[in-house]
Parts: sequence; C-alpha cells; structure tokens
Amino acid sequence: MLRAKALSPLEAMTLAPETHALIQEYDARRAEVAALSAALQACNLPIAVVKEQAANADVGARAADIARLQAVGARHSNPVKDLCEDYLLEKAGKTATETLRAQARTALNNYRQNIFPAYEAAINTYLQRFNAGFRLASVSAQNTRGGSSCSYSVVINNVQVALTANAGPAFRNTLSAGDRNTLALAFFFASLDQDPQLAQKILVIDDPMTSLDEHRSITTVQEMRRMQARASQIIVLSHSKPFLCQLWEGATPAVRQALLIQRDTVGSTLAVWDVNQDCITEHDRRHAFVQQYLQAANPAAERRVAVALRHILEAFMRVAYPAAFPPGMLLGPYLGICQQRVGQQNQLLSQADIDELRALLVYVNRFHHDANAAYETEAINDQELTHFSERVLAFARRS
Repeated sequence: MLRAKALSPLEAMTLAPETHALIQEYDARRAEVAALSAALQACNLPIAVVKEQAANADVGARAADIARLQAVGARHSNPVKDLCEDYLLEKAGKTATETLRAQARTALNNYRQNIFPAYEAAINTYLQRFNAGFRLASVSAQNTRGGSSCSYSVVINNVQVALTANAGPAFRNTLSAGDRNTLALAFFFASLDQDPQLAQKILVIDDPMTSLDEHRSITTVQEMRRMQARASQIIVLSHSKPFLCQLWEGATPAVRQALLIQRDTVGSTLAVWDVNQDCITEHDRRHAFVQQYLQAANPAAERRVAVALRHILEAFMRVAYPAAFPPGMLLGPYLGICQQRVGQQNQLLSQADIDELRALLVYVNRFHHDANAAYETEAINDQELTHFSERVLAFARRS
C-alpha cells in the first residue's frame, strides 16, 4: 500500500478493514515488545549486583546451600516424606517412654530410700534372733543391665566381708552352709514383714532345717508359728520329724493338717500322718503299751510288756537322776551307789525306794538279755505280770 501511494501520490487510496486489523495487531505486539524490553532493562541492575557479589562469593558455601535445598526438597517428597513421618512418630514414642522410665526410676529411688534401711534392720533383727555370729551392713542399690539389684556386706567380728572378691575373704568362703541358710531365712522372714498382702497369701517353706544349725531350730519354729496368724496358710515340707513335731504341737488344732509323702513303685502318694505317734518318745510308747495291757489284758502282748518294764525303769532313772545315772549305766551298779548315799546330803533314793527297785529288778531281769540268757522263753504268769506292771508304773510316777 505504501509503494502504490508513492507511485501515485495524488490519487486517493482507501485501506481495507483487514489492513486496519493488521495494523492494530502490529501496534499491540510492538507495545508488548516495548514493555518486555523495559522489564528486561529493569533486571540489568539487580543482575549486575548479583554478578558483583558472586565474583567474591565462597563456592563451597553456595554448593552446600544448594545441597541443603535439594535435601529439603527430597525430605518433603515421597518416599522420604513417609519415612520421616514414621521416624518422628517413633521418636515421640521414645520420648514418652523415657519420660515414664524417668518417673519409674524416681519412684524406685524413693522406694529404695525408704525400704532398704527397713530391710537391713529387719534382717539383722532376725539374725540376732537366730543367734547368728554375723550381720549385714552397707545395703545399697545397684542398677545393672539385667535390672535393679542390691549389694551388701557381711560383718563378721566387726570386719566387713564383700559379697564377691578376687582374693581373700568373701561371702562364699566365710559363711558355712548353716549360716547361708540362716541368712536366707532372715531375708525371707524380713520380706514377709514388708508384704502388706501377707494375709491373702499362702507360704510354702521347703525343708528349712537343711544345713541349719540345731540351736536355731527353736527360733525357726517360733517364727513360723508367728507367721501362722498373719498368712492365709502355711505349707511346710521337711525330712525332720522332730522339727515338724514342734510345729505341730504349737499349731491350732482346728486348722492344722499333717500329710505323709510315701514312695511307691512309680512315684509317691499322700497319706494322713499321725503326728502324735512320732512326737512321743519310745519311753512314752512303752508306758502307754503297759497301760493298755493293764486296762485290757492281751495274752499276745505279755512278753512285750514284760520286756518293756526294765526299759521303763531305766528311762525314768535317766530323766530323774541324769548325773548319777548316765547313758550306758546299768540299774544294778546304780542301786549300789544309791545304797551308799542313803542318809547323806547327796542321797538319791530312800531306803524304801531302794528296796522296792531291787524287788522290781528281780522280776524284770528275768526278761532282760543281760540278766537272763533264756529271757525269750521265760515263763510268764499273767497275774504276776499284772502285779509287777502296776508296781513299775507306780514307781515311775514318783517325783
């Protein structure tokens, strides 16, 4: 259109609507280019500043910043995002657990401060009752990988002996088996004293007299009797009949029960145990046996009654005059001593008692192996046996 106008400048020309539209679009594009050019020119100054700063910047630090930003991007992208959330949950759980552990440790320390001194005092009290030659000291708590434990020293002759030692005195080489069992019983009884629910519990004590010194058996029996009134029930297992008899005699008759474990071919069975038969002495059995014979004569028991009479007299003398009639002494020599002391300050038997005992010996010696070789076939008259049985029992009842 411009070229045509230049060739014919005097002739009028009219622009088509399409041309006007193209011109308008061209003007719009030119305006956009001008605006973009102005925006780019505006960025030149900040870019120059960045270039100037970058010229003196630490490349390593910038690389670290880039790596950190990349790591942040990876942190918030899957699958790392889900793993991090799981980790944070576990970490929160660990924090809560450690808080509970700290609270439990505080409670445990408070418990130790209150209970350890009480335990030490209670154990030493029981050791004193058991007449033990040692006591406990330096009872303290220890935390190990296996849990909480306790350490203490054994004081013997005012010298502290540690539980373990590489050399020299230690727990294992200073206490006898009886002392160790005594300490175990003291620990056991002391723990029962600290148990607030003892009245609802059943105590099972297995053979407490094993390796326990004889002079401590009475205290053991006394402590078990004391526990009887505090616990719901006490079950005691033992091979020692004298020890069990002592327990039986002090137990409440209405609630006590005795069982005997009897071996059989495949194991063992439980049976009722008549404790009274084991609690009485052999002298008591002979005395009761003769009494039964006098109450109801039994021809089959006559020889056993006749043999028992001398044993009754010997047992009576052993108890009534232990210094003058020691074990192994016979009644004949003893009568000689009694005869020598008649009327003296150290008299044992009166003359009448000596005469009676000598008369009784004439009869009972007929059924004793030392005095009569044919004692097993000696003839027995039931009336005579009854007469002398009554006299023997009457003599053994005197004070």
